[in-house]
Amino acid sequence: MIRFENLTKSFWLKGERKIVIDNLNLTLPPGRSLALLGRNGAGKSTLLQIIAGTMRPDSGRVLSDGTISWPVGLGGSFHGDLTGAENTRFIARIYGADTTALVKFVEEFSELGKFFHMPVRSYSSGMKSRLTFGASMGIKFDTYLVDEVTAVGDAAFKRKSQAVFAARMREAGAIMVNHSMAQLRQYCDSGLVLEHGQVRYFEDLEEAIELHQEQMK
Repeated sequence: MIRFENLTKSFWLKGERKIVIDNLNLTLPPGRSLALLGRNGAGKSTLLQIIAGTMRPDSGRVLSDGTISWPVGLGGSFHGDLTGAENTRFIARIYGADTTALVKFVEEFSELGKFFHMPVRSYSSGMKSRLTFGASMGIKFDTYLVDEVTAVGDAAFKRKSQAVFAARMREAGAIMVNHSMAQLRQYCDSGLVLEHGQVRYFEDLEEAIELHQEQMK
């Protein structure tokens, strides 16, 4: 269960306050894989970061009775001056995971070779995605937050990524942002539509997609 209580978030842009989350009150059901839909700039990534606790709201709060991942796909989750291995150990300590087991999983999964022991600032964007995706898949969360990433790398690595992600989704819920309706249909069973600072929940994913596409016209 994830509950938003009087949640508000805004930004100052060119001297004007833009509200992206407007006094939101909503309880999300547990164990669902939710597609988060909305136009560009609606605040989807902002909402994911607030849920993860990596961004503070202006007011209100997010309550949950389960574990929540950081937004998979955001390379900013890792410290550039630390190596991939050091970042992984740090994450393991934060989330109470077995450090040795997580480091072993991420090193093998990411296929970074010697770069796993080099500073993350030396990584390409693809290498960062492999590292962040591997680290998030190496910890079993109750809810995964996914921002535009379900698979990274070449064709073989994408197949491996999709397989491990599908396995996690069989045991956990998710909130997923993705511009591909096909991928959302593949992984999600319900939907959320963010518009004008408010989120509407739809038990039926197709109803959410229909509303989103209507709003995009």
